[in-house]
Amino acid sequence: MTVITTILAALTALEFFYIMYLETIATTSEKTSKVFGMDREELERKSVNTLFKNQGIYNGLIAVLILLAHFVFVSKTAVMVLMGYIILVALYGSITSNPKILLMQGGLAILTLVSCLF
Repeated sequence: MTVITTILAALTALEFFYIMYLETIATTSEKTSKVFGMDREELERKSVNTLFKNQGIYNGLIAVLILLAHFVFVSKTAVMVLMGYIILVALYGSITSNPKILLMQGGLAILTLVSCLF
């Protein structure tokens, strides 16, 4: 894989680790409130807090899988599948929630996938 793909894959993993941080550690922070467009009071609700933490673990595992696929297994196919999955999830989120999600969550994955094709 190219240096560009390596950089983009690492940045995508870092993005998902950051999302995990917001959702699991800084769940009720002002930054999390701003990023997700939710009031802090809503984020403090036990049910929402629990859902965010569960979602955060999911995002952290996506980051780990990206790093494993690229740096341990050195599998372009696995990286492409993961990026495709991320793009599809971001597309779903953009349709059902906020159109900006496609580029916010899927932008780096799109660039990484494109870089894998060259």
